[in-house]
Amino acid sequence: MHIAGYLAAVLIGVSLGLIGGGGSILTVPVLVYLFGINPLLSTSYSLFVVGSTSLVGAFNNYRKGLVSIKTAFLFGLSSITTVFLTRKFIIPAIPKNIAEIGGFTITESIFTMVLFAILMVIASISMIRNGSIKENVINNKKINLAKLLVYGTAIGFVTGLLGAGGGFLLIPTLVLLVKLPMKEAVGTSLLIIALNSLIGFTGDLGHFSMDWKFLLTITAIAVVGIFSGGVLAKKIPGEKLKKGFGWFVLLMGLYIIGKEIFFR
Repeated sequence: MHIAGYLAAVLIGVSLGLIGGGGSILTVPVLVYLFGINPLLSTSYSLFVVGSTSLVGAFNNYRKGLVSIKTAFLFGLSSITTVFLTRKFIIPAIPKNIAEIGGFTITESIFTMVLFAILMVIASISMIRNGSIKENVINNKKINLAKLLVYGTAIGFVTGLLGAGGGFLLIPTLVLLVKLPMKEAVGTSLLIIALNSLIGFTGDLGHFSMDWKFLLTITAIAVVGIFSGGVLAKKIPGEKLKKGFGWFVLLMGLYIIGKEIFFR
């Protein structure tokens, strides 16, 4: 099972390199189901793995001039703060047993995984519908700062609560709201994901006992994947790949909902 987990870690990096997001949506299920790690701890590990991997990818894109530092900074005003506060104060406050409905106890683990699965379904629909977002030719529209801050806060909360970088939300936002060209949106998305995830991870320090050897191993494997994804991105049409990945994520999300609620 661990071998499958390590192979899946490569896919996490590949998806980040190919489409600038989506990798984080796989990380928590991989850690929970293939490595047997507690769901809440998995969200913390996910922040580190995805954040570190995305940072490598962002640097690679920055060297090519495909990162908008201004946009990343504006997003960071709200998203980074929201991520940190969520991890520092909201996550530790979640009780072990949240509620009991008809003899069925909703535990912290079930709540985390079902919420994550719902996010996966939403993400998959976003990927399938937005797989054909067209490249922007003109990039001279003024950025709507208020909307950017609202989106940043929402994405920051999702990242903080579930350990997902929010790339599936970021790409459409950067292309449609900020009017970035697609390639620049991918590079900028990676930088925002990296900042959100790594700073969110610092909010967990002291709350969890970290297996650093395991964490660094998974991260190193995912980093190899992101370089592979960058190479493949030059040869594979991103639109088709994103839609295909979206369908895969949809099936995964529905599987998790079924497993956690009906087949425990």
